[in-house]
Amino acid sequence: MNTRVKRFMLPLGGAAVATGMIAVSLTASAAATAAAPASDGLSTSKAAAMDTLKFWTASNGKALKAATKFTEDAAVKGKIRLGGGDAAPDGKTGVVPPIGQEKVVPTRVKNVNLPRTIGKVFFRLDGQLYWCSGSSIQGKYRNLVATAGHCVYDTDANRDTLDRWVFVPAFYQGKAPFGIYVGKSAYTHFDFANYEDFDSDYAFVTVYNGVEPWTWKDVGRLGDNVGGQGFSWNQKIGQPVYAFGYPAGPHPDGDKPFTGLTPKYCYGKTSAAGPVSAFNAEAQIALKCSMTAGASGGPWITQYSSTKRVGYINGVTSLVGDTDGNGRFDFATSPYFDGETYAIYSAASNLASGKIGK
Repeated sequence: MNTRVKRFMLPLGGAAVATGMIAVSLTASAAATAAAPASDGLSTSKAAAMDTLKFWTASNGKALKAATKFTEDAAVKGKIRLGGGDAAPDGKTGVVPPIGQEKVVPTRVKNVNLPRTIGKVFFRLDGQLYWCSGSSIQGKYRNLVATAGHCVYDTDANRDTLDRWVFVPAFYQGKAPFGIYVGKSAYTHFDFANYEDFDSDYAFVTVYNGVEPWTWKDVGRLGDNVGGQGFSWNQKIGQPVYAFGYPAGPHPDGDKPFTGLTPKYCYGKTSAAGPVSAFNAEAQIALKCSMTAGASGGPWITQYSSTKRVGYINGVTSLVGDTDGNGRFDFATSPYFDGETYAIYSAASNLASGKIGK
């Protein structure tokens, strides 16, 4: 089985805005580890962006409805152990607050209301149409999406970014209630883009203002419309998180409990994930979770408030697997977000995109 893991992660953090840029609150005032980001264009001109938009909305959104869950390289084969691995902080803990919560501490409630920030990432690969999961995240220009690296970069053919990339928050049965947001530029770790190192299987994508399908009306910035999760890094392993995503694929035994039409979630405490050599993964974290293909790229959110529907993204769903070999996926993994992850996020979070609609 050669399926790609859908990342399902949750945000974590807290920070302040200063001098027009996203500032971070470091719990001991330390700078994040430097990392060289890999940056690539998606639809880099407004003409290209409009062409991508028309591709997905033609014939009453036929392409959006025809897309299927992305399953390339998603699942770890065979029985997998948890524990071990090299996931660990590389510096001080840091957080960036969610949009609108820069000076507010999230509250905890028992009910789980789904965040408006999550949605589907759509793209084309070798003529086929696919989706992953993703989420709006805090950024200076409120135009940033967090997802899995393998939901942005073509790791099989090493052809840089995937084609016709768009984000549709709150997507449901072909509808885009908050508009469609065409990707402009993508940022990930150099090691993922060049060596397919799944310890860095994350990406941050800047998107143009949203456009209302079929009217081409500009609906404004992503973060202004649905908000944006916070971001955190170098957090202690073992904290509780919610993982959100749009699972749709079957389990190895053939059972298919999810449709991909609506988002689902898992909740629990993270643990260290065992090394997975097939994906060059040695420093990931894991969460007990039964989600399947389609959830890749979904956020892992810590300190999630159901009243405010925000928290801090501290991971994204990368791989899924079966720990006891019974034919059922029972865990998901995410890259460990460290100082290098923050460096990649920071490179993307201060870039403007602009508008393409009327």
